[in-house]
Amino acid sequence: MVLGFRDPVADAIGLLRPRTVIGPSVRAVGEWALRFDTFPHVRIGGLVSGTCWLVLDGHEPVLLQQGDTFMLGNPPPYVLASTLDATPRPAAPVLAAAEDGLVQIGPASEGDLYLCVGHIAFDDQNAALLTDLLLPLVIVREADPHGLQLAQLINLLADEVGVTAAGGPLVQNHLAQILLVHMLRAHAAQTDRPTGWLGALNEDGIGAALRAVHADVAHPWSLNELAELSHMSRSAFAQAFKSHVGVPPLEYLIQWRMSLARDALARDTLSISELARATGYLSESAFSTAFRRVVGASPAQFRNQARQAGRAPADTTVLHPSDEPGADSRDDLRGRELSGASQPRA
Repeated sequence: MVLGFRDPVADAIGLLRPRTVIGPSVRAVGEWALRFDTFPHVRIGGLVSGTCWLVLDGHEPVLLQQGDTFMLGNPPPYVLASTLDATPRPAAPVLAAAEDGLVQIGPASEGDLYLCVGHIAFDDQNAALLTDLLLPLVIVREADPHGLQLAQLINLLADEVGVTAAGGPLVQNHLAQILLVHMLRAHAAQTDRPTGWLGALNEDGIGAALRAVHADVAHPWSLNELAELSHMSRSAFAQAFKSHVGVPPLEYLIQWRMSLARDALARDTLSISELARATGYLSESAFSTAFRRVVGASPAQFRNQARQAGRAPADTTVLHPSDEPGADSRDDLRGRELSGASQPRA
């Protein structure tokens, strides 16, 4: 049994269990302004045609133009407007009056603005895995390296909104997730790239180690192996990894294994012994020891709580730095011990 998708971004989105709501789209002409309330976790959208201002509380206003795409991470209240002088009105009642997936503000015309928007909500337990890495506002211009692809996706998404063709909701959901992945790629490639695992993927050495860990989470990785993959010395790799990702390499591995284990236990898809093997532990007891250290409960207790609640408990963290300080040598030893091996590999 292989857990995850063997890719860091796909693995993260898989754990997030994204729920997408697209539209309604907005066509507008003349003077207008809509104020949106806070929303967890991500809002995403783009301009099919026209221009408008995006005013995010605490940030300078940004003029969006045709082909531009934007992503808001855990956004504070914000305004979309034709001009900075327009008086905003609450967006919720305006969007609620949509017909066939479209809101028309002002008389319809050829040169009006056409805006496609949506939001993506995540499983609360795992949301921090991504939202902690995002800026409140990410904008990708059409002229940017990723811009044309994103503009095409926005156009496809806009075409699907309000269409009653068979499979429409499924198409919208998948297009929104594809749009999210492309936005994350663009975000990671920008000059002010994110910290954490998302930004580290663009670092040649650290990115190679991250991809290797996700490609084979059950492998008994050692610090030496990961350093060799990164073409760095052991100490330089450990320092660079922690600097970029926020946790030591083998702590990341343990935390990621436990993230996958929590998800599988919450969905009740594997026995504890199967899960131990799938996450690289040689015995159920070694897996249980690691799980309890990270999660604070045994696998059996966690699964029973999830069964009773109908979902995974929301009081655990995902991929956050451990409170335990540890030297690189202890990381290697602990990684081996928690995998059930008696000795660390050199």
